Amino acid sequence: MDFSKIISLRKNQELSQRTMANLLNVSKSTYARWETGEEIIPLKHLVNLCNYFKVTMNYIFNLSSNNDFNKYDYTKKINKKEIGEKIKSIRKKENLTQYELALLFNTSQSTISAYESGKTLLLTTFAYQLSKKFNISLDSLCNLDKEVILNK
Repeated sequence: MDFSKIISLRKNQELSQRTMANLLNVSKSTYARWETGEEIIPLKHLVNLCNYFKVTMNYIFNLSSNNDFNKYDYTKKINKKEIGEKIKSIRKKENLTQYELALLFNTSQSTISAYESGKTLLLTTFAYQLSKKFNISLDSLCNLDKEVILNK
């Protein structure tokens, strides 16, 4: 995963790593490890970072060159049950069993089951890989799409 956009966004606004760490409510060393790729930023912090810079997760991870920030609601709280339902839906659409999906991503069937049931929050790395493999929006996978209200 490439974290260069996180660094550029911070530097373009002339913010220090300490300032970013404070904004995201983490230690400076934790934030620094995210920028270097030593650790992967958890989804809940990634959503807050995207909201602060007004960019999408797809844009941050170069899954899209477009920044469609206004299509998503980054004030929503990440909901592991909703994400689990999305994963299950993707898996079924691709006609895969939990075991087959686990093999694709070098993980266990119990991990897939825990994600799908909403017992475990999806890891950012897995979300990224799933988005790339099945060509889906990382932001949509995290269920951050804005609700469309139809006039009746």
